[in-house]
Amino acid sequence: MARESEFLALDDRALRAVTGPNSRHVALIEDAFKVLVEAPGGGVSINGSARDRGPARRVIEALAKRAEKGAEVTEADVRAIMGTIRGGGVSADPMALPVGKRGAIVPKTNAQARYLEILARCELSFGVGPAGTGKTFLAAAYGASLLRRGQVDRLVITRPAVEAGEKLGFLPGDLNEKVDPYLAPIWEALNDILGPEDVQRRRDKGEIEAAPIAFMRGRTLSHAFIIVDEAQNTSRLQMKMVLTRLGEGARMVVTGDPSQVDLLNPRDSGLAHALRILRDVKGVGVQEFEAQDVVRHAMVERIVRAYDADAAHGRPRPDLEERPAR
Repeated sequence: MARESEFLALDDRALRAVTGPNSRHVALIEDAFKVLVEAPGGGVSINGSARDRGPARRVIEALAKRAEKGAEVTEADVRAIMGTIRGGGVSADPMALPVGKRGAIVPKTNAQARYLEILARCELSFGVGPAGTGKTFLAAAYGASLLRRGQVDRLVITRPAVEAGEKLGFLPGDLNEKVDPYLAPIWEALNDILGPEDVQRRRDKGEIEAAPIAFMRGRTLSHAFIIVDEAQNTSRLQMKMVLTRLGEGARMVVTGDPSQVDLLNPRDSGLAHALRILRDVKGVGVQEFEAQDVVRHAMVERIVRAYDADAAHGRPRPDLEERPAR
């Protein structure tokens, strides 16, 4: 098959995003699509067969769009976009959240793009799927963007402290010190999005609040964005209780992985039950992530696929007892 060349004009920012540190991004594209990518100045040239150049060009164009939105482009972005395009999908032109301290936050996969659209459209959103798909990070980013724009008065984060059980009161320190270890993923995400100083300032002012699920009882959360994290470890009663905390001007997102239930009775998981009965309720949106949506590390995707394959061989999956049909 004849090998030809085509040239894509790029500005300096897009060109840096496409080539990557030490041309690492280019190397990944070349290896995936069997093309030669060069940067002679003012853009890149793609050398290869027409069949190979097409997907390579779409990857480069998607990376350039991310750069144009002000987003940082990482190796994980390159791998995610390549996975979408090699799988026959189309890399969407997603919305950007201008809150990241290292630049705008832009979804890495089409599933993440749909997730952000659901967060923007629905009063109650669910983001469910395996670890590393960005469901918690994007929820925190979206909530932070609403807080910065003044569209909500506060960001409320809650999570079941399953490991602590009834012993939470015996842990040292005040409520924040007791709960913080269980909310480490959220704090890491917010520190990355807003910066540690801004996060601490907003916590001191009460604009960002964290509490275990048990402390939500009896409250009405108005004009707030609420994140219910690790929701697979809520009981059915806890899930009903926290979902009914929604007050005027509030929005909520529930995140979790139905395959990682830590409850003594996995069939009592409130997440699978809520998905089953609320999926078609007006104002509710659900985004299910799969192994191919993992953006944390290439190895994480392989781990998730291995566990999924093991489950497919007939080994028991109690977490799926209540999982809704696809």
